[in-house]
Amino acid sequence: MNDETERLAEPDLEAPEATGPVEGQAEQPRATANRAAPWPESFAAYIGSGWADRALVTPPQRDQAPYAAERRRRLSGLFPGQRLVVRAGSRKVRSNDTDYPFRADSAFSWLTGWGADAEPDAVLVLDPAGDGHTATLYFRPAAGRDSDEFYANPEIGEFWIGPRPTLDHVAADLGIATQPLTEFRSQDDDVDADTSDELARALSEFRLVKDDYEIAQMRLAIEATAQGFDDIIADLPRIQRHERGERVVEGVFYTRARMDGNAVGYDTIAASGPHACILHWTRNDGPVVPGDLILIDAGVELPSLYTADITRTLPVDGRFTPTQRMVYEAVREAADAAFAVVRPGIRFLDVHEAAMAVIARKTAEWGLLPGTAEEALQQENQQHRRYMVHGTSHHLGIDVHDCAKARRELYREGLLKPGMVFTIEPGLYFQPDDLTVPEEFRGIGVRIEDDVLVTENGVENLSAAIPRTADEVEAWIARLSRA
Repeated sequence: MNDETERLAEPDLEAPEATGPVEGQAEQPRATANRAAPWPESFAAYIGSGWADRALVTPPQRDQAPYAAERRRRLSGLFPGQRLVVRAGSRKVRSNDTDYPFRADSAFSWLTGWGADAEPDAVLVLDPAGDGHTATLYFRPAAGRDSDEFYANPEIGEFWIGPRPTLDHVAADLGIATQPLTEFRSQDDDVDADTSDELARALSEFRLVKDDYEIAQMRLAIEATAQGFDDIIADLPRIQRHERGERVVEGVFYTRARMDGNAVGYDTIAASGPHACILHWTRNDGPVVPGDLILIDAGVELPSLYTADITRTLPVDGRFTPTQRMVYEAVREAADAAFAVVRPGIRFLDVHEAAMAVIARKTAEWGLLPGTAEEALQQENQQHRRYMVHGTSHHLGIDVHDCAKARRELYREGLLKPGMVFTIEPGLYFQPDDLTVPEEFRGIGVRIEDDVLVTENGVENLSAAIPRTADEVEAWIARLSRA
């Protein structure tokens, strides 16, 4: 808050303690000072009067509503006669009385179609009815101006965080019956997404195959992400001038994510030089130095919460050195080998094994392994994994690591089906202090990551428009640096 806003919070006009949580709502611990004084009655009467009537506009049903209804119907068939409870979750405290940005639980959003605009503490309940279930969405609707909530409650009041939607608005928008959160009552026999492994697993496994709406959202998220990478390259001169150029990369991409989407789908990795050898480098506080490579792993999340997940490794000054190019093209060859095997009916694990065969062969050719590539690939050896310890693929969708609670036999060892969306992201990482590699390799980290869709006959690279080969990357940087 600025100083002027702080003056409004003097003790004689201080907001009272927020009312306690309703049934089914998680209480958020807070430490808020100077909340003792109530509002004067004369002020409450004055602020509660003199407001114009609001026009209540019923929105059209959003595009994802029928898809969400079909998802609920499918889920209903797995739990006949059981009451299902799926919660959006609550705000989480970041520091004293400030919160992290709220993001609804992925299963809740998937079943309701309520994405970035979902209300905290909302609850979806599927009650048994006949041979299926009826859905009711409980949430805290807008309070009237005849209450003190809109000005006196800084956690949920309209003056503080903006107006909340009405029950009728959300019912029309999502195509779900709505009730006030105060009407929600938990029951002992609920199958609750917070506690039921069976329900959580079922929801993850349903999401393994994307419907048409989800695939369309993935295309849009990837398109926005591609523009974010263009923005970074166009700003490389400024990025190199700043002592914490990695932060500038992060900020440039975040700007695009906020303009074209909701936010980033995960913390951006902007890893320049040897930082590229740290797989989840998100401190992003180093310089971006000509002659180094910068590994950028980033994705735009849409208001629907679907996210892209793309990695490109760029030569900062626009040209790969011979060693950088050799490592880069080896990683691309591994990615291409993975692409080549993708089709319905193969195991998900086969994608990883195809990429690993190339990684083992290349590292053996360079003399980095104690034996042959064939020996390294044996289960009891795996020495090539020193230079790529992560997996090659993970499912992608409303979560960046989607479907994480699916059973191993349906995920890692499962068979590919049309409609599955996942990443292909091999890499090579030569730590700066790794004495098993020649000095010119040390400090080089390369990853190339694309998002792919399994089709009826094979695979579509959804991110194919983003340059991939070493030659294409150099031309990309040259083109945008002249723009």
